[in-house]
Formats: sequence, structure tokens, C-alpha cells
Amino acid sequence: MTINANMAQPLGHGLPTAQDRATADQLKQILATRRDAGGARLPYVDPETRQTAEVVLSPMLVDLLVDVLRHISRGEAVTLVPVGQMLTTQQAADILNVSRPYLVKLLEQGALPFETVGRHRRIKADDLFRYQAERDAKRSAALDELFASDADLI
Repeated sequence: MTINANMAQPLGHGLPTAQDRATADQLKQILATRRDAGGARLPYVDPETRQTAEVVLSPMLVDLLVDVLRHISRGEAVTLVPVGQMLTTQQAADILNVSRPYLVKLLEQGALPFETVGRHRRIKADDLFRYQAERDAKRSAALDELFASDADLI
């Protein structure tokens, strides 16, 4: 199920505070020290039974949380976008770090699939991330080729 991006509720308001940064850094260190091949096991006290229990996090979840906490502890804002989310052209342009008119041109050229809702175009986040990965791979290959040709001149 997707929701209209305009109806999404922000999780935070701007950049992390000093307290947010310190807490994120502390939690990142806790996760990193408790991580093993099976993920991480975090003890907690059940508020109803007052019994000590354990939360088991998978390795993928530990990596994701540590990565998010790393950015927050550096004072950087973090945006999470579900892959099924439908994005406006401005949101998609912001993620790709391009202008909205350039993104619309890409859509009209068929570089990215989109849906029309009324008069507005919407791009599925999964399609946008796939395009971004392909674009970045092409850029990387072009740079590698440029470096290789430059090395031949030396």
C-alpha cells in the first residue's frame, strides 16, 4: 500500500540536535559492540511482566540501523523512502540531485516509468532507485574508461 507523499508525517524536524547526535552515537556503539555473525541481541525489560527479554536483530537490520545512526551522529539529516512510495517529480528530482524540469524531460524520453494521477506525474521510488543505480554505474564505467585512456597518455 502506498500513501500520498503529501500525507506523510515527518519523523523529525530538520537537523539532529546535539542530544540526538550524542544518543545516536551511543546507540551506534552499542549495536556495533553487540554485533556478531547472527546480527545483534539486545536485552530489555518487558514493561508489563518486568522480565528481562531479548530482541534479536538480523545482520541486515543491524547494518541499516548503524548506517542511519552514523549519519545522525554526524549531524546529517536522514530521509527514509519506502520502495513502494509514489514520489512527486520534485521529490524524485531532489533524490537524483537534478532539476525538476530535467527530471520531467527524462520522464518524457521514457528513461523512467511513471504514472499520471490527474494532471500530475508520480514516480515509484523503486523505479527511481533502479534508475539511479544504473546511472551511477554508467558514470563509474565512463570514469574508469577516462582514467584508463588518460593513463595511456602518460
